[in-house]
Amino acid sequence: MEAEKRQQREGAFLAAYDPRAFAPIAVSVDVVALTLREGGLHVLAVRRGGPPFVGEWALPGGFVRAGRESLDEAAARELAEETGLTAAGLGRVHLEQLGSYGRPDRDPRMHVVSVAYLAFAPGLPEARPGGDAAGARWLPVDAFPGGGQPGTAERRPNEQGRPTGTHGGGTGRRPVPPAAPHGLAFDHDRLLADGLERARAKIEYTPLATAFLAETFTVSELRAVYETVWGAPLHPGNFHRKVLSVPGFVEPTGQTDSRPGRGGPRARLYRAGGARLLHPALLRPDRDGEER
Repeated sequence: MEAEKRQQREGAFLAAYDPRAFAPIAVSVDVVALTLREGGLHVLAVRRGGPPFVGEWALPGGFVRAGRESLDEAAARELAEETGLTAAGLGRVHLEQLGSYGRPDRDPRMHVVSVAYLAFAPGLPEARPGGDAAGARWLPVDAFPGGGQPGTAERRPNEQGRPTGTHGGGTGRRPVPPAAPHGLAFDHDRLLADGLERARAKIEYTPLATAFLAETFTVSELRAVYETVWGAPLHPGNFHRKVLSVPGFVEPTGQTDSRPGRGGPRARLYRAGGARLLHPALLRPDRDGEER
């Protein structure tokens, strides 16, 4: 009897509930999609086709379709729109939540809370603009002020929705190519920096570096992933020893690399092992104190 009364009270409350009594707030997703191209780490960027920040580069993203999709589904949809990946192709992509960003002034249109995702996979297809984007491109992460390093200033729009101010960064940075002279729109510089730091940290203690590679790979190719993501050269012998000493990190296929153009002795091929965590972890050179 008491349960029935409680249900009646709940029903009456919901029937009278008016969400318009609260200030509007929207939820969006943004994707930091990383891949290795031409020997460098690249991020997927789209050129905005309309205001705010019309003509500027931004991370792919959009509003969640209310009542129709989950956050994960929205992130997968946005990634597919800009890459043309099918459901089977998306199955090869590592996609995880990065964080939530809800500063009230991050979007000049209204209060928008964004749930950011980190994605990476090998051989992602050429970018193509989807939705209302005017263009899409894989851009090297060091094309942006600060090279995506933590501490890069966020972009705050002025009254016209245009970026103002400059971006922080240390000396000795590479020149910024014309493709991204001002960094990314909204607060996407911060999202990119956070995504890069998450990727750099996760390959220390998980085997996710193998997600940047094909099904089979050499230890040298795996080392190239670490060097590219960490931005530091590694000692080949030390790296080889560390990788093979971590249980379940990689496992031999019993085959050697026979691809054309590979001079010298054929390197052994490996595949990802069954480990979920690396123990001991592969620490970045500035943390373990060993020779690179």
